[in-house]
Order: sequence, then C-alpha cells, then structure tokens
Amino acid sequence: MTPENLFRALSDTTRLRTLLLLATEGELCVCELTHALEQSQPKISRHLAMLRDLGIVKTRRQGQWVLYSLHPELPDWAGRIVQTTAETLADALVAEDRDRLHAMCDRPLAGCSA
Repeated sequence: MTPENLFRALSDTTRLRTLLLLATEGELCVCELTHALEQSQPKISRHLAMLRDLGIVKTRRQGQWVLYSLHPELPDWAGRIVQTTAETLADALVAEDRDRLHAMCDRPLAGCSA
C-alpha cells in the first residue's frame, strides 16, 4: 500500500462512500452496498475488487455471503486517514447512504431497523 494508491482509491466517489460505510458500519455485503449507494452490482463489485487488490478491504465468507470490511492489516497511517475521514465527514458524505442501509429489511445478517 502506497499513499498514492490510497489517495487514488479515495478520489473516486463510489470507493470513498464504500470505505466510509465500511468504516462506520463494519462488515457489509455487496447487496447492502448496492442498496445503500444506489449503484449496480457490477459497479460495486468492480470497485470492491480494486479496494481488495490494493489491500484496503478484506473479504470473509459466511454461508452464501461474502462480507467486506476494512483490512485489519491496513498500515497505521492509512487506517488513520480512513478513520479520520469517517469521523469528520461521514455525516456529510454518507448520511443518506446509511439511512438507506438501515432501512433495508432484507439485509443478510442484520435485518432492518425500519
């Protein structure tokens, strides 16, 4: 992981919103991200593959679901950038995304809060 790779990844709105949701919500599957971000499954999967290939996110299989989360071995400097961005900008950048996610009643592992 290089600073250039991280900032390149964060420069795309879809990847930035995805990372902020993962930083604030924890593990999410593709279907939750497609619902929250109102994007197609192929687009979300393509961005997640890039983030995984860069070592920014990791996957974990649970039954039929592939769950994505921030990589626990993210370098400290990169983790601080993502966490600081989430703490200071998540309300401005992904509040509506989180609302859609929390209203999703067929979430694989969480159910809905609506």
